[in-house]
Amino acid sequence: MRSRFASFLVFFSVISALLALVHRYLYVRLVADAALGPVIEHRSAVAFASLAVALPCGMVAMRLLPRAAAQPVAWLTYAWMGLLTLLLFGLLGSEVVRGGIHLYATITGAPLDASRSLGLSRAIAATVGIAASALAVVGASSALGEVGVRRVDVKLPRFPEKLGRFRVAQLSDVHIGPTLGGAWLARVVEKVNALEADAIVITGDLVDGPLSALREHVAPLADLRAKHGVYFVTGNHEYYAGADEWIAEFRSLGIHVLRNERVSLGDGEHSFDLAGVDDWTAARFGSGHGPNLDKALEGRDASRELVLLAHQPKQIREAAEKGVGLQISGHTHGGQIFPWHALVKLDQPYLAGLSKHGDTQIYVSRGTGYWGPPIRVGAPSEITLLEIARA
Repeated sequence: MRSRFASFLVFFSVISALLALVHRYLYVRLVADAALGPVIEHRSAVAFASLAVALPCGMVAMRLLPRAAAQPVAWLTYAWMGLLTLLLFGLLGSEVVRGGIHLYATITGAPLDASRSLGLSRAIAATVGIAASALAVVGASSALGEVGVRRVDVKLPRFPEKLGRFRVAQLSDVHIGPTLGGAWLARVVEKVNALEADAIVITGDLVDGPLSALREHVAPLADLRAKHGVYFVTGNHEYYAGADEWIAEFRSLGIHVLRNERVSLGDGEHSFDLAGVDDWTAARFGSGHGPNLDKALEGRDASRELVLLAHQPKQIREAAEKGVGLQISGHTHGGQIFPWHALVKLDQPYLAGLSKHGDTQIYVSRGTGYWGPPIRVGAPSEITLLEIARA
């Protein structure tokens, strides 16, 4: 217990220090460099310092408080986190513009004097501030608005021809937690059921909090309906929230949790294998968790088509080696807030959409909900309808 607390203190200290530097940078570029006057500069310095302290404290508080009390804290914390992200990316991008203008002025023999430099700083601060605020409003509308249905055709060479077009509805990265609850989920469930899919799959990160706080908010999942059932695999966030309790709860709601297992979907000989593995990070949480594709495929007839549910796209490497025809994943959120996608691609081989890895296809959902800031920029949320047929 002491070692875990010590690790938390180290992590909290590092994050707090980084956030302090980011807030300091924003203050300098948006206020100090724009020379807005001593009164505005002083008040802005106090505001940015307060926000730098409030952000990490808010992240901790929302996990310790009851959900009713955590909700307003979460909305305020995540709203500022989203705007902060957009401001930071905008200002970092503006450094290239600022440097290019100064370089051009120097090369042409007319370096910027103090007055022109101040004008440039004010113009950049105003442009970034307005653009980031506008993007935050548009991104919030995208994240909190109606979830769209994305239809995707997939052709697989071993798929049973007599199954025709087998319709699989995918939910992923729903993140029921302090800002998304049961009323929103009920609308998503209604929309999924309207698709009349043959099977429904949920590829992890369904919850962001303990069962005791969120049981009533996941209850609408019991209303999901599909001819061949509803299937779930764990994501990394289930392990932060108490995976064993959640797995038991999902099963009580009629959801088939595939933990390194496979089932047959279809009718008799006209069927295919659906396998599911634990999240890529699950082994570090102990209690027998961890991805084991070999176990899921033990004794399988290699002539049958194989579809794999795996939360993280990086699990495609092993899937391709083991003869998987299609992997269905999530985790990336499609980057959620541009240009985070560039950093996500450093960790994951595929960001969003249908791709091919060797002879194996992979579909990566941009996610149905969102994590953290209620903002999506350049990565709209989705309910996916995969229509699978023989190639």
